[in-house]
Amino acid sequence: MAARHEEIADELRRAIDREEYTVGSLLPTESDLAAHYGVSRGTVRQAVAALTAEGLIGSRQGARRVVLASRRSQSFAELRSFAQWARAMGREATGHVVSQEYRPATKEDAVRLHLPERAPVLHVLRVRGLDGEPVLLERTVYADWISPAVQSLEPDCPSVTQRLYEETGLVFAYGEHTIDAVAAGAQDAELLGVRRAGPLLRVRRVTTTREGRPVEWSDDRYRSDAVSFSVHNSIGNNALARKTAE
Repeated sequence: MAARHEEIADELRRAIDREEYTVGSLLPTESDLAAHYGVSRGTVRQAVAALTAEGLIGSRQGARRVVLASRRSQSFAELRSFAQWARAMGREATGHVVSQEYRPATKEDAVRLHLPERAPVLHVLRVRGLDGEPVLLERTVYADWISPAVQSLEPDCPSVTQRLYEETGLVFAYGEHTIDAVAAGAQDAELLGVRRAGPLLRVRRVTTTREGRPVEWSDDRYRSDAVSFSVHNSIGNNALARKTAE
């Protein structure tokens, strides 16, 4: 059975996710929370400390805590797979391969994956969902050396990242992401259940091993009403770089 402070922490997480406490708002005081949950201020302090460690609320001592983030946002402060992010929200990640085929590497594929042009690379179009609801289209190109392992996975594999680690020892260690907005084309609209030309959040990413060897590059398109992105930074560490649109 979970300790009381863990139960309170989970209730606060869910309240933040439901936007009962929105980003930028203040949590109730420790005294008010203690009265609400019928516990001591020490128990509340333990619950609040857990949320602080997760980056959901601010850490100023002696002041009311400020909500910094919601688990509904995909944070780029750490490299997490779609399935890991879904689990952090208490949701089930689903996936389904719409199509996959080998093609000769284009010039763009070759540059991003550090391969010769026309090397065989695996193109995969995958729909990802939360609790079965489609929220993301992944158009991924895998490097020739990892393509056979990807091709052998079942079409509804919920976590490609985890399965590749289990079967090959591959660790996705570094990612570079470019974020912008695009209009949904006919295929995007049909697979995500949105209107054609509606807004989608696009993330183009290249993921590499610890040694810097490119594994994949992808054009990921999220339903804008289902997912948002967040970057936590400070004056001493700014993880977000602004660039003009290409």
